[in-house]
Amino acid sequence: MTARILDGSSVAARLRAEIAEQVAALTTLQRRAPGLAVVLVGDNPASQVYVRNKGVATRKAGMVSVEHRLPDDVQETELLALIARLNADDAVDGVLVQLPLPPQVRSEKVLAAIDPDKDVDGFHALNVGRLWGGEAGLVPCTPRGCMKLIVEAGRDIGGMDAVVIGRSGIVGKPMTQLLLAANCTVTIAHSRTRDLPEVCRRADILVAAVGVPNLVTAGFIRPGATVIDVGINRVAKADGGSRLVGDVAFEEAVEVAGAITPVPGGVGPMTIACLLENTLTAYRRRVES
Repeated sequence: MTARILDGSSVAARLRAEIAEQVAALTTLQRRAPGLAVVLVGDNPASQVYVRNKGVATRKAGMVSVEHRLPDDVQETELLALIARLNADDAVDGVLVQLPLPPQVRSEKVLAAIDPDKDVDGFHALNVGRLWGGEAGLVPCTPRGCMKLIVEAGRDIGGMDAVVIGRSGIVGKPMTQLLLAANCTVTIAHSRTRDLPEVCRRADILVAAVGVPNLVTAGFIRPGATVIDVGINRVAKADGGSRLVGDVAFEEAVEVAGAITPVPGGVGPMTIACLLENTLTAYRRRVES
């Protein structure tokens, strides 16, 4: 068996095109375009790439992208003051603070300061509560993208067994709730789980989100399962360079799974597309309320 490859790049391109059409239709009604403000603290190379990619995608969708770059030694009070200004700005529908933040800034304090209705990352405690309570809110982008790829596999997932490896508040926990809402029976596995391969082999849907390169080998996977690889890990090559790999040993897994996401080109593009979708949702709620 060779798994179907769930091409996140093509699914994300389709979603971005749909969003761009909706934005164009809204702006022809003489409404302003949706606005996304991204805050970057410091000069972390990976964060700079993420912010640049988000800005390009936002502008291509017809939205307004505004970047606020602050030095690595910025004080927490200064960052909180910027967030307060963005919360009050009627031209800004989404506010995103790129993580990680430097040690003198408390991430939880900053994320809690973002207006929940502009929290396009879906990390605010109110949006977390809305998700777990089954209420309308802004859902974290990566789990949202994972669910779209699971649907892309073309199976009715109601009643299926799902295993999520990883219990972070960014991916693992919200992923669990989205699968529960889709009527799956869900197990959260983690570093303390006993006999992890055996637990994973029960899954019709396996989501790996732990940040451990090639953790999930063929022996973890039930034949025909849908495997979603959230991991993005940079590992060294023999020639001294590096390459990106996921949490799943792709070359092994593709021979067992029914459908699988690659790394890169799987979940990553979906995360940015779902950020745009969240920004459009936040915009609609504000201008159409």
